[in-house]
Amino acid sequence: MRELYLGLISGTSMDGVDAVLAEISDSLCQIQRAQTTAFPSSLAERLRRLVEVPQTSLADLGALDHALGRFFAACSLELIEKSGFKTTDITAIGHHGQTVFHEPRGSEPFSMQIGDPNIVAATTGITTVADFRRLDMAHGGQGAPLMPAFHAWRFRAPEETRVVLNIGGIANTTVLDRSHAPTGLDTGPGNTLLDLWVRRCRNQAYDRDGGWAASGNVNAALLDSFLDEPFFAAPAPKSTGRELFNMDWIDRHLAAVGRPADADVQATLAELTAATIATAIARSVERCQRIIVCGGGAHNVDLMARLTRLTHSNVESSAAFQIPPDWVEGAGFAWLARARLKRIAGNLPSVTGARRPAILGGVYWGGTP
Repeated sequence: MRELYLGLISGTSMDGVDAVLAEISDSLCQIQRAQTTAFPSSLAERLRRLVEVPQTSLADLGALDHALGRFFAACSLELIEKSGFKTTDITAIGHHGQTVFHEPRGSEPFSMQIGDPNIVAATTGITTVADFRRLDMAHGGQGAPLMPAFHAWRFRAPEETRVVLNIGGIANTTVLDRSHAPTGLDTGPGNTLLDLWVRRCRNQAYDRDGGWAASGNVNAALLDSFLDEPFFAAPAPKSTGRELFNMDWIDRHLAAVGRPADADVQATLAELTAATIATAIARSVERCQRIIVCGGGAHNVDLMARLTRLTHSNVESSAAFQIPPDWVEGAGFAWLARARLKRIAGNLPSVTGARRPAILGGVYWGGTP
């Protein structure tokens, strides 16, 4: 019997919900149907307001958790209907939710995702696996990045050393070296600063193909100021988010060095993303034969060119490996749902810093008992 799982994720870019329906077995991950559904404008504004200024009332947080749960459930049902399958065909949903705060450091580390999984399970009738990060953190890990276990399962090859590079709002790497266990970390900003700057200056959601960044010139003083951020020099394990890399972060550096032309700021932010990725890869592996890129950044022509120049590696999209770049993360959470039900560890301590492997996720049973 076919095992069908549905993965749900809204990343740090907060541009919508990725829903991916995949057939998964011990050795197979085949995408059956996938789509991204943009948040309704009112819901997007509530989310953006919470993430950019993380202060709210308990009433508003609870209401937003509920509203997001309903939206994630609706996205699931719409995808299943378009796929031609029935809800009873789906073994489980892997529901990441929306991260609204991630703080892995300090004496009381935590990571908060919202989008009530009880509502997803009750609305769809499908068993839902959620809350993937906090058990890893309870074992001393960062709770992120979580995709390296999936990357290792899907993209590892004995004949070469590879790096899987996910460029979402935040960029993260998975090093697949034949000689040791997979390693990985968040390198820093992926698309998030680029998106914030183009939204402020041009009222656009993102810089299509990186065309605006390509039209500008890198400002050396501003780039040096950006690179002074302590996160970039910190050792692994490490993870980050919009709690650090946000518009206030850009403005502080602009105030320190002066304001170049808007397009030059965009070019410098693109160079920052590429340079911090390239440095992280160089520190992690002596020689990388292939960089497999997934996430929205794989479509950024300018950014891909910068990565090729700085890494001197073969940089290519995950589409060459039968998973389009937009759907790798959603497929990963579908895979994590299966791992939970099969009682397979979903974290890699060599990546997150956890004391031991852990079976990740809470299970919210759907259907009739």
